[in-house]
Formats: sequence, structure tokens, C-alpha cells
Amino acid sequence: MNYDFSNGAELVKLCEEEGVKISEAMLRREEQISDTTRQQAILEMRKDLKVMRASIKKGLTEKHQSVSRLSGGEAMLLYRYGDFDPFSGKETCHTAAAAMAVVEVNAAMGRIVAAPTAGASGILPAVLIENADQRGWTDDQLVEALFCAGAVGMLFAKNATISGAEGGCQAETGVAAAMAAAALVELSNGTPMQCLDAAAIAIKNIEGLVCDPVAGLVECPCIKRNAMGAANALISADMALCGITSLIPFDEVLTSMYSVGRDIRPEFRETAKGGLAATPTGRQIAASIKRMNSREN
Repeated sequence: MNYDFSNGAELVKLCEEEGVKISEAMLRREEQISDTTRQQAILEMRKDLKVMRASIKKGLTEKHQSVSRLSGGEAMLLYRYGDFDPFSGKETCHTAAAAMAVVEVNAAMGRIVAAPTAGASGILPAVLIENADQRGWTDDQLVEALFCAGAVGMLFAKNATISGAEGGCQAETGVAAAMAAAALVELSNGTPMQCLDAAAIAIKNIEGLVCDPVAGLVECPCIKRNAMGAANALISADMALCGITSLIPFDEVLTSMYSVGRDIRPEFRETAKGGLAATPTGRQIAASIKRMNSREN
């Protein structure tokens, strides 16, 4: 059996024929196309899970300020607020805060797992780990979910893009939300098709989102977009699990997302020349950071 699937349709067909989940199909693919054994692949993913958990804890229990001083401490504020009847609900608020925490740690030069990128590194760990505490998911289950997420991310990388410089923020926080939504569905015993429906819905929700980092740094608006990406993943998973399907098939959503990304003007693709980065305040911040760097050098 060839497990090197190259699109969503092939993945679902493989899962249905073999009677396996997406995570298992991804594990078998890793065994087949690489020199990694099943046990080695699982061990490496366990290491990633450990780093993910540590980055959330670090961001929520220690106040970190980035070198630029643009970020630090807001994740802790949101997490604490989550205990006081937030409009988004305690679980969603805490998940969003955890997503912010990881990217704050990244901005402060801490250790994170790019999932799929550093700028979108908070969404997947926050969605899985925060909800695991509430639902009793074991680390073994979370590791499987990460393989499911990895399969979805691989399909985006193969058939579209996961680069903000190439496709805008939809390719980073959007893909991260899609990966997380699919993983949640699998953890909740959804079918492989439901996993891809959740991923497709997550991307459709933010298709066309530009990448406009202030001063060219992965802080503003990136950190807050991780919070929104986490919420996007949660509602996309819920929609798929309740029986809502994506009218546009997963593979076509990828094609559409990639096409939109290529049409986004260069100034809206991680160049820091448009959008929020080009606002008067954004330009003042960039100039201030440039002066600060010049003094330090």
C-alpha cells in the first residue's frame, strides 16, 4: 500500500480503505517515505508536545517583554480575565490566551515549535493542550492529534503555501487554525472527512487575510491573530462535528487560498510596507525601533 498521499481526496480514500484515522495514515507515510521508524516518529512528536506545553506555561506564568518592547504580558491578562465570565466563554478565552502566550515567548526569543510557522506557533498547542485539561485527553491522544495536524499542514505546504511572504497571514494563522481544527475533530472521534471539512471551514473563515507586521516583527498584529486563530479552530471543529460540511471541497479550498495569496499585493505579504505597518503609528514604531537598534550597535 502506498501511503504517500498528495491531496485531501487521496488521504480520505486511503483512510476509508484502510479503516484508519488521519493520524495513523500520516504515521504510516512517515515510516514509508523516510528512514524514521514509527517509534522514532512518535518520540519526536512527544518532544514537540513537551516544548509546546512548556511554552504555554512560560507565557502564562512569567511576564516576558520582547526586545522591541512591543509585546509581553497580555496573554496573562487575558487568561486571568477568562475566570470572570468573558463573552467568549471561559474555555475559549483561556485557549486564546494560551495561543498568545506561545507567540509572546517566541517574540522574547524563547523556545517554541513552529506549527506551521513561528508567527502562528500558538494556535495548535493552545487548542490541544488547553482543551485536553478540560476533556481528559492523554498525551498519547495529543501526540496522535499532532500527526493529524501534521498531515493537514503537509497538504497545505504541498498544494498551497504556509508562508506569509508568499500567501499572507491566511497561510500562517489560517493554516494553523485548519491544522488545529482537524486535530480537534479527530480527538472527538470525527471522521477523516469531517477533519478536512473543519480545516476547510477554518481557512474559508479568514481567506485573504494579509500579513502586515508592524516594524517587520512577528508581534503586532501576529500575537492577537493567534488568539483569533484559536477561536476560529474551535468553532470550525464544532461546525464539522455537528454535521456541517464545507460546500467547497478541501482540495479546492487550498487551490483558492493559494490563488488569493498570489494575488495579494507584495506590500501585504510580510514586507511591512502596507496595512497596519504603514499606518502613522506603525511607521513611528518602526522608526523608534530602528533608532534603538542603532544606539545599541
